[in-house]
Amino acid sequence: MLQLDSIDVSYGPVRALSGVSMEVPEGDIVALLGSNGAGKSTTLRAISGIVRPTRGTIVFAGQRIDALSPERIVSMGVVQAPEGRQVFPELSVKENLLIGTYSRRDRRRVPEDFSRVYTHFPILKERQAQAAGTLSGGEQQMLAIGRALMASPKLLLLDEPSLGLAPLITKQIFEIIRALNKEGTTILLVEQNARLALAVSKYAYILETGSVTLAGRSEDLLATEEVKRSYLGAGHSAR
Repeated sequence: MLQLDSIDVSYGPVRALSGVSMEVPEGDIVALLGSNGAGKSTTLRAISGIVRPTRGTIVFAGQRIDALSPERIVSMGVVQAPEGRQVFPELSVKENLLIGTYSRRDRRRVPEDFSRVYTHFPILKERQAQAAGTLSGGEQQMLAIGRALMASPKLLLLDEPSLGLAPLITKQIFEIIRALNKEGTTILLVEQNARLALAVSKYAYILETGSVTLAGRSEDLLATEEVKRSYLGAGHSAR
């Protein structure tokens, strides 16, 4: 469904990604792991069209997207729930969800997708008239994912969905991620909790200083000494 081939991205003189190649097969969850500053979020920004690669290609559903606008990429079905939630605090929960529909042409399915979001996140239905800025961190994360779902994604990009959340809420979020995938949504997951990310995903890539250093089936990576030492040690998680 998604292929990155030898992607370079630079911020001025600083190269953030160097020769990154990866694939996200349709119907799977793929995890992208690495330490702070490794280039994980930059990879998502490149896929979303927020930054342009200086070299390489990005292909989604058979079409190159690396020169397209973010709006066009969203309209094709590539939708991101960003790190830090980034909800609109003064707007209501329902208004935030409606923002996710701005690029859609199939307006008749919007009520159906509201029902889908409220089924996965019943707390959002309870608080649909409440200002988003008054929600807890976990509820705001649910709202960010729900807003992305309202765009009817074929590929959902999740950037650090457990960041700053209590373990119980994190568990709930990951149960929903599994459920969304079972419903047919393909997911590229950037996640600070390497153990959870590898447990929920089928494949994984590890970035170090802007380059892929390890890749393979998640269960295989979970068993490697390098991953155990770098990302699964006591009290340590990848970010």
